[in-house]
Amino acid sequence: MIGKFLVTIDALTNFKDRNSAYNYWVLSLPSDPVSGNYTSASAALSAPIVKAGYLLRTVQVKGSTLALTGDLNATTPIEVIGGAPAKLSKLTFNGEELRFNQSKTGVVTATAIYKNASFSVPDLATVGWKTTNSLPEIAAGYDDSQWTDADLTYSNNTVRNLTTPTSLYASDYGYHAGNLLYRGNFVASGNESSLYLFTQGGSAFGASAWLNSTFLGSWLGYDAAMNGNNTFTLPNLIPGSSYIITVLMDNQGLDEDWTVGTDGNKNPRGILNYRLSGRPQSSITWKLTGNLGGEDYKDRTRGPLNEGGLYTERQGWHLPGAPTSSWKNSSGPTEGIPSAGVAFYSTTFDLNMPTGYDIPLSISIANSTTVANGTRYEAYRAQIYVNGYQFGKYVHNVGPQDLFSVPEGIWNYHGSNYLGISLWALEAGGARLRNLSLVAGPVIQSGYGPVELSPMTGWEERVDAY
Repeated sequence: MIGKFLVTIDALTNFKDRNSAYNYWVLSLPSDPVSGNYTSASAALSAPIVKAGYLLRTVQVKGSTLALTGDLNATTPIEVIGGAPAKLSKLTFNGEELRFNQSKTGVVTATAIYKNASFSVPDLATVGWKTTNSLPEIAAGYDDSQWTDADLTYSNNTVRNLTTPTSLYASDYGYHAGNLLYRGNFVASGNESSLYLFTQGGSAFGASAWLNSTFLGSWLGYDAAMNGNNTFTLPNLIPGSSYIITVLMDNQGLDEDWTVGTDGNKNPRGILNYRLSGRPQSSITWKLTGNLGGEDYKDRTRGPLNEGGLYTERQGWHLPGAPTSSWKNSSGPTEGIPSAGVAFYSTTFDLNMPTGYDIPLSISIANSTTVANGTRYEAYRAQIYVNGYQFGKYVHNVGPQDLFSVPEGIWNYHGSNYLGISLWALEAGGARLRNLSLVAGPVIQSGYGPVELSPMTGWEERVDAY
């Protein structure tokens, strides 16, 4: 053992600086079939020190054979300091045998050859898209009979007392994540001139409101705003006529509790207060919805945070196999919508990525330099679904993220993939994505091996969807 350390110390004198040392890896030899290379203190005493470039994953010694697995981003010199068999007969890297030299002190040198990969990724501008309206709730005659009545006269939330006749806190009704929708029904007296809404959805959330199908406006959101106040001017209302207020709002998730004793994680999400001018609050009766089923969520594969209350999500149309054939043909989210509202776009395409490589794929959305009203970026939000998994939310007027990495296993690198994008325009002029593309990252020749697909249960008709 002393001799092994002397060899190691002698070789380490070749390091000229700290940065040179960063090119070396120290991995324990496997101690047993269960723990592999990871947990044996005794094995660590004889761990080889290996210069192997980008990433070294495992080292194994079997008789006079030394087997390495790792990743390459370029042709890389290999240097093994100590731990190699005294008379090495075979050296492999990712199963491929390498020519090598072994010095009198036992240091092994070789070269691992990086091989270029040939592949292409689909052009999302030409794959062919389908689109459908994802906000039918503002259309005349929409049936909300299956929505949850917001009729609790108390709240289970002890952090903030109610300032409304009934609770409009989403979690009181089992909706804890994703987009939320409210519908408030009232009969006009003719004196109503404005509607005040105080909403809370967490940092950078947004909210939009309609009276029947008339767009009233939005809380556009910014990074520091956990809640928002809007006072909307109403058109002249006809006395005795029924009207419906529809509010779509973003739930960015519950707050983290940074300060002991503040219970910030219990801050509610939803409508915290409202006023219809000239009328008591009780003149409005409310319903709400979020993800279909609430706490009894439908997608047991992907979990309770994967979908919210958008119409598309409630129908399960973000899942592979959705019935899109009857939807309108589209050039995709870059086509956009002409007014405030929500559209959903979907496409299906194949990937045929080379085996033996780790090539990350990301969805890229361009930050537009188009400025609305000469003062700010236009406000819209997009959610990304890959094979049914929600894997990103882009908020154009807040940002800054515009590149959304999706790992292999969520992508099917050797078959069909279903991509969905929801586009929510928060301004009267509508919105469109300025660019949407699939971007490949660094091409890494890898010894990791095949990647299993995450469970990809597909669409089935949800008979209780509304």
